[in-house]
Parts: sequence; structure tokens; C-alpha cells
Amino acid sequence: MRSKAPLALMEQTIMVLVFALAAALCLRVFVWSNAQSLQARNRDQAALLCQSAAEAVRYAGSLEAAKDRFGMEWGQDSTLLLYYDKNWNPVSGLDGAYCMTVQREPDLEEPGLGRASVRVSEAEGETLFELPIAWQEVD
Repeated sequence: MRSKAPLALMEQTIMVLVFALAAALCLRVFVWSNAQSLQARNRDQAALLCQSAAEAVRYAGSLEAAKDRFGMEWGQDSTLLLYYDKNWNPVSGLDGAYCMTVQREPDLEEPGLGRASVRVSEAEGETLFELPIAWQEVD
């Protein structure tokens, strides 16, 4: 009579491999969901910052007045810039992981009406959120 020990050992080995495969798949799904959650968090924060900047510009009545209120810097082409670190805290200079820009759009035959585009993007250049705004300019 032959022993059934090798058959039981092979069955246990196959079961360990199946569980290892299932664990690897679960781990991959958890890593993917964490990345999606972080991306959604960054988009939500970018939307909130765009809305805050839009309200600051509309309340101030001009980009120049909003610059002082919001603590932004002038960039190229009369663009206002504000940089943020990975935790969305404002930082100075180009050290930020995210950049908010407020860029004036050309006036379209409507005197007294200012238009701009508020955009938050990653340091790599990918836009997270963009919001067009318009306001009545104060003389």
C-alpha cells in the first residue's frame, strides 16, 4: 500500500499558490484605489482653490487688487501665480508641487468687464482644474 502523503503535500502547495495569487491581486487593487483616492483629493482641493481665487478676484474688482489680497506673484504675460507644496500649503517660488495661475483673457468688446481663467496644475504641467471667471472692473 502506497502513502498518500505526497498527494496531500501537493494539494497544500497548490492551495498556498492560489492564496498567494489572490493576495497579490488584492494588494494591487488596494494600491490602485489609494492612487485614485489621492488623485480625487487633489482634484477636489484644486477646485476649492480655483473657486476661492475666483471669488477673491471678483470681490477685489481687478487682478491687481486680488494679487495683494491672495498673496500671489506676477508671472509672465501678466499672469498671477501661487505655488503650493504636496500638502497644499502656500510656498514661495518654484518649489511647489502645484501651481495656481490666474490669466487674464482678452476683452471681447465689453468695456468694464474683466475676464480671466483660473487654473491649478501639477508641477509636471497636468491641469487638475480650470475655471473661467468674469467680473465687473472697478475704476
